[in-house]
Amino acid sequence: MHTPDTASTTNGRAICRNTATPPLRPRESFDHAHADTPGSTSSPKQEKRNLLDNTSAETGKVTHEHQRTLNNTQLPTVHHPSDSFPGMVAQLTDGGPGTTGVYYDDTYNAALLLAGTTDGKGVKPGVEVDLTEDLDKNQDALDAGQGLAGLPGSILQMTGRPQTLLNPAKLPVDPRTCKPVHPHSYLQVNTVFEVARQAGLRTAWSDKHAAYDILNGPSGEGIQDLFTPEINSNATGYNGDWTKDNKATEQYDSYKVQAVLNEIDGYDHSRSEQVGTPAVFGLNFQSVSTAQKLKSSQGLQGGYVSKGVPGPLVEKNLEFVDQQLGALTEELRKQHLDGSTTVILSAKHGQSPIDPTALNRIDDGPLLDGLNAAWKAAHPGAGDLVAHAVDDDGVLLWLNDRSAAATEFAKNYLLAQSGTGVDINGKARPFTHSGVEKIYAGEEAADHFHVTPGDARVPDVVGVAQYGVVYTGGSKIAEHGGAHADDLNVPLVVSGAATPGGVRQDEKVETKQIAPTILKLLGLKPNALQAVREEHTRVLPTR
Repeated sequence: MHTPDTASTTNGRAICRNTATPPLRPRESFDHAHADTPGSTSSPKQEKRNLLDNTSAETGKVTHEHQRTLNNTQLPTVHHPSDSFPGMVAQLTDGGPGTTGVYYDDTYNAALLLAGTTDGKGVKPGVEVDLTEDLDKNQDALDAGQGLAGLPGSILQMTGRPQTLLNPAKLPVDPRTCKPVHPHSYLQVNTVFEVARQAGLRTAWSDKHAAYDILNGPSGEGIQDLFTPEINSNATGYNGDWTKDNKATEQYDSYKVQAVLNEIDGYDHSRSEQVGTPAVFGLNFQSVSTAQKLKSSQGLQGGYVSKGVPGPLVEKNLEFVDQQLGALTEELRKQHLDGSTTVILSAKHGQSPIDPTALNRIDDGPLLDGLNAAWKAAHPGAGDLVAHAVDDDGVLLWLNDRSAAATEFAKNYLLAQSGTGVDINGKARPFTHSGVEKIYAGEEAADHFHVTPGDARVPDVVGVAQYGVVYTGGSKIAEHGGAHADDLNVPLVVSGAATPGGVRQDEKVETKQIAPTILKLLGLKPNALQAVREEHTRVLPTR
């Protein structure tokens, strides 16, 4: 499926689609998509496309058996954080968190200033960098505050420039300029979209928050049509947001599917303007993710019924995703684009645990409170040690005191704590070492991500949770962000007319290899990506 460097197209297309799916059993539903290999002809007039998607096909495909999110090429143990933002950014930049500077959707930067700062003189740096719905002008609205009438039915009229829907008063401030730092300018390397734009190709994408402006890349101009209905807004007709009821999540996903159908037909996502089919476009699905996390929905059991065996809600949503992707590839056929479109199916991350008997829900609040109390007791007059914490099924801590003594204190405290969590049946379950099996602190944490100690973005403490641990005071039965196989092993299928049929590739690969592969399929040079030059990543083996 490789496109030779000599491929002479300037009009390739790549539909990139990404689901937040778990490690999955092999399924027939992963026989995906029609597409010609971009390098199948040397004619300058040959159109070539590349689609990250999944659905049945009669053409060839390559399935990668061993794939992980954010695996680092130089130190294979660096596989996480397995979160949506670093996961998606990796697929479209080729960079791990140490290279991109993106560690989570809710992270911290020791060098930036608080939102609203207009004069940095005398202001102590260090601020949360929130890349979630919290940045929306109105996080309760599906259109993120654009003010459309008739929602949710009118959502396709949402702007294709959602960066205009971010509240600048909530953005961290650059101390050098005293100006807000937008998500796209927070990214340290360029994206596939930017490279495609520079080659004169059209780009589009659909995702779940306006903060996915980050995929525009540092230029802020990588994606010409970015459709981002807010998934954590109030879901009309349901209780809560679009993730609290799986039927609502399916409805939400259908809006993005319709946007991509419109783009396949040569329109913008709203179908209001004919602009031509993009060269790089796609979407993410959220329904499988919510089916994994919810204990039940629509009268169906969520999660897994036994180790690695999806329950009825997850099975239902795998079928839902297949049906939606079937509609996309059928539309490609109707538009006679199937012979020049490559399809890639992957995921931002998995979920853990896929063995329900291993679940141990631990409330991290008391652990963090205890750490701060212990620090202040040992250091009279000191404030809280923890500046920011993210704990899903792993531990990331940024500290106010970044000294070796402080990071070691935090490590030792966490390893000394034991207590009681809650299992899948709501019964008490003991835990030790705060639920972690290994902690990287200080220089170890920096080395873990291949950055210089003292880097402003890197966590000061990184805890790898014991298998089955989910940090929550609620009822979630799975989470992501950690470093276990359940978080890291995801589907990865590359499909196209010139790929061999039914091939399963046993070579270990990384989802970040998708980025240079897209460029090569489009006849562009993978090393146009800064992260490729830094991490020396190869394109995916597809033959």
